[in-house]
Amino acid sequence: MTAPATGPTRGYTASKDQLSARLRRIEGQVRGIERMVEDDRYCIDVLTQISAIQAALDKVALGLLDGHARHCMKEGAEEGRADEMAGEMMAAVGRLMKRG
Repeated sequence: MTAPATGPTRGYTASKDQLSARLRRIEGQVRGIERMVEDDRYCIDVLTQISAIQAALDKVALGLLDGHARHCMKEGAEEGRADEMAGEMMAAVGRLMKRG
C-alpha cells in the first residue's frame, strides 16, 4: 500500500500560496532588521520593526489556528478524537501566548 502522492490535506492547504507569500514578506522584514542593525539605526526604530514582525507572525498563527479548528479538529471529532485534538490545540495556544 502506497501513500497518496498529494499528501495529507491540512487546514491551511487551500490558502497555502497566500500563507507562503505572507511568510516570505515576514522573512524580508527580518532581513530588513538585520540591515538596520548593520547600519546602526536608532534602537526604537529597530524595536518598532520587531513589533511589526511579531504582529505579522501572530496573524499567521491565528490563521493556522482557525484552519486547525475548522478542518483538523472537525476530522478528529469525526474519528472520535475530539478531546485529544482540543488538548493539542490548547497546548499550541498556550505556547503562542507565552512570550518574554
